[in-house]
Amino acid sequence: MLAETICSAVSVAGLGIAAVTAYRKRFLAAARITAYALVPVALVMTGFVEWVSGMVFNPTVWAGFGLLGVSWLLFMTTRAIERRALAASGEPGKPGRKVKGSPAAEAVAPAASAPSLGAGRAGTQPRSDTPGDDFSDIEAILKKHGI
Repeated sequence: MLAETICSAVSVAGLGIAAVTAYRKRFLAAARITAYALVPVALVMTGFVEWVSGMVFNPTVWAGFGLLGVSWLLFMTTRAIERRALAASGEPGKPGRKVKGSPAAEAVAPAASAPSLGAGRAGTQPRSDTPGDDFSDIEAILKKHGI
């Protein structure tokens, strides 16, 4: 009952501010204020305010939120312990110990970090100042790919 009265008073105050704004010839702002002022009354009429107030003042609901928090805390604690055990063992390949999504279980491509032209190629040939040598690297790449 108190929540409905407060919502009604807020709506009446908002409509009063909208009337003053419309009197000052700011009709767009007045229409926007009117829209905001009608929201609390609409929430009371739909029963949303009664549902929220029934939920907030119900101890069973708060016990349910507490159980959700305990459940979340247990999930996070067990996950942290499992990750710490995987990191301490140093053996991510142990059967039954691998956790999907853990850093130890992620795979790396075998040659992902190898350069495409070979390891010792860059810097082994001395560069000359002729323009034809500038394109020799490009020609080698094209030949490698069969172009």
